[in-house]
Amino acid sequence: MSTHPAVLVIAGSDSSGGAGLARDLETLKDFGAEPLLVVTAVTAQSHARVRAVHPVPPPMLRAQIEAAFEARTPDAIKIGMLTNRETVETIAAALGQGCGRSVPIVLDPVLVSSSGGILLDEAGRRALRDMLLPLTALLTPNVSEAAVLLDSPLATSGTELDHQAQRLLELGPRAVLLKGGHSGEEEAVDRLACRGEPLRCMTAPRIRASMRGSGCALATAITAQLAAGIPVAEACRRGKAYIGERLQAAARV
Repeated sequence: MSTHPAVLVIAGSDSSGGAGLARDLETLKDFGAEPLLVVTAVTAQSHARVRAVHPVPPPMLRAQIEAAFEARTPDAIKIGMLTNRETVETIAAALGQGCGRSVPIVLDPVLVSSSGGILLDEAGRRALRDMLLPLTALLTPNVSEAAVLLDSPLATSGTELDHQAQRLLELGPRAVLLKGGHSGEEEAVDRLACRGEPLRCMTAPRIRASMRGSGCALATAITAQLAAGIPVAEACRRGKAYIGERLQAAARV
């Protein structure tokens, strides 16, 4: 049996290879983690738009999760694209009823694609808040996703972002990493809020480069670190450094 930590990735495919499971697998390879996979949806998308989304039926979702745990109990779980309420309910039931109860879960709330396609409907968002967030060890929204989850206006200042990071904890996760890549701040500031601890700010210079699937990669990098037993704050720091290196490499091309 492999001695590498195992990460179960529950996410959608991306036919362009830029995000979703394609980016997750690339990231896990970089961190030396063994992947276990559950496909939530098959998408037809390019770098410019989402053409079609086909959700995987709930019975097949449940069967994939159970088969993954039969193959090997994961050391951590990363959840990405979820598409609709039925998908959320199926995953929450499977993980909450024993499959993943003792395994740390990182939830990247993929609500809208970078090209603007809706990837989780409103009923699915409500189910995510009600059913998955209480199971989550770390929630990793960007600025717009945080506003949607809180049903609040988009934060426009550092103080508002600090407040939203703390408010997201009230929805149930044990920790929140509010990503600042899409904020209007001069530097890229990610805010880590953990229950019973002061807010931490992780700051880095902005890099004038783009990389599709950077949010997927960050959440997966953090999950790989948690699977290896790294504490959440250090896992987030290492994940942010990894994305910074990837962006610097993209800027040089």
